[in-house]
Amino acid sequence: MDGMSGPHVIRGSVALPEAELVWRFSRSSGPGGQHVNTTDTAVELRFDLARTEALPEMWKRRALERLAGRLSDGVISVRASEHRSQWRNRESAAVRLAALLAEATAPPPKQRRPTRIPRGINERRLREKKQRSQTKRGRSAQGWD
Repeated sequence: MDGMSGPHVIRGSVALPEAELVWRFSRSSGPGGQHVNTTDTAVELRFDLARTEALPEMWKRRALERLAGRLSDGVISVRASEHRSQWRNRESAAVRLAALLAEATAPPPKQRRPTRIPRGINERRLREKKQRSQTKRGRSAQGWD
């Protein structure tokens, strides 16, 4: 595929393998006048996530689990038709697919360890609340008629 801006990196040294990408083109709706009626500018990019050998096994498992709702027989599909040019739509679809896979293969966030609030901080907060309460009580006790 000439003219595409290099491999689309998912994360680290792992990139989308060009041989495993399946492109489909169709006519796009929207602005463009006669141009839209004669050229296949809309792009659908399909990637067989279940059968790919390009991703490490752990990443593949993670992605299959997280993208389960978007998969059809283990294949993920991304559609792009926002540009008038097929080349720009191809770029857009490939970048979107790479971003989707990067997010889906990311390691889970570190588990939060609950911590206790230090007693000094809690006491200071209560002391300040009491002081504020005294200030407000002092204002109302003076009968400003």
